[in-house]
Amino acid sequence: MNKKRLLLAEDDELLAELLNFRLEKGGYEVKLSCDGREVKEHLAEYSPDLIISDIMMPYFSGMELIDYVRKELNLSTPIIIISSAGNEENVLTAFELGANDFISKPISPSELIVRIERELQKV
Repeated sequence: MNKKRLLLAEDDELLAELLNFRLEKGGYEVKLSCDGREVKEHLAEYSPDLIISDIMMPYFSGMELIDYVRKELNLSTPIIIISSAGNEENVLTAFELGANDFISKPISPSELIVRIERELQKV
């Protein structure tokens, strides 16, 4: 069975390492990006089954990422947004741009895995 490939875009190194560890332990292949430029580079050479992205990132925000994936790349890859800026406006904007799910920080790795599995079952 092929491992599902995830692209994790998170600029908080500690959180990124924690999530990366838990996701790999959960059987996923994870590509880690710490800023928007890396995300774009990864997407050019790697097609993930699902993207997890923070909203606040250097160079390229999570919102811009959703827009880029949906409009520029024209992909329907599921996108889960994670953010400490979980205000209603951000949540609504993320969904309007085409995000599939939104999780507020602090984030539970177990909850994230459940939500990833739910999105991957829809594909």
